[in-house]
Amino acid sequence: MSRLGRTPIALPAGVAVTTKDGVVTVKGPKGQLEWRLPADIEVAPPEGGRLRITSRVDDRQHSAQHGLTRALVANMVIGVTKGYEKRLSLVGV
Repeated sequence: MSRLGRTPIALPAGVAVTTKDGVVTVKGPKGQLEWRLPADIEVAPPEGGRLRITSRVDDRQHSAQHGLTRALVANMVIGVTKGYEKRLSLVGV
């Protein structure tokens, strides 16, 4: 199993995560995002303000997909709460 994938995702107040037919939906104050889950990767229902991603298969490819799924869902949670922002830093002349 992926080490990154085992880390739970903290859910802020006002964020709802649902999974139906292999599609995870994250709803928050800034909108709604959806993403289709890879095969053999599951999103467990939130417990105590934390969300866990699990993998049914323990091999190299599924481990990579497990970590990727966890990172993408965590970014979706950030997107519906804080939003995304780009910062440009000019260095030099």
